[in-house]
Amino acid sequence: MDIRKISVGPDYKSGAMHYLVGQQVLGGNYTIHLIKFNVEDDNYQIFIEDSIENEVLLWKQFNSTMPVSLEYNINF
Repeated sequence: MDIRKISVGPDYKSGAMHYLVGQQVLGGNYTIHLIKFNVEDDNYQIFIEDSIENEVLLWKQFNSTMPVSLEYNINF
């Protein structure tokens, strides 16, 4: 399934960090391109796209033991 948003941290409302596909990060120079679960390494990965070079880079990685909340794209 297509992950739209990941929230990382034990308290969703006040302590979690929220990452959303399409969100601008790093001063607006990059946009979150893809959030995926890597089965081989058992972790969540966030990829960003450079707005100038259009290069996609791995930005963050979270171990699956970290508390996360996921939202998926639902296309009807």
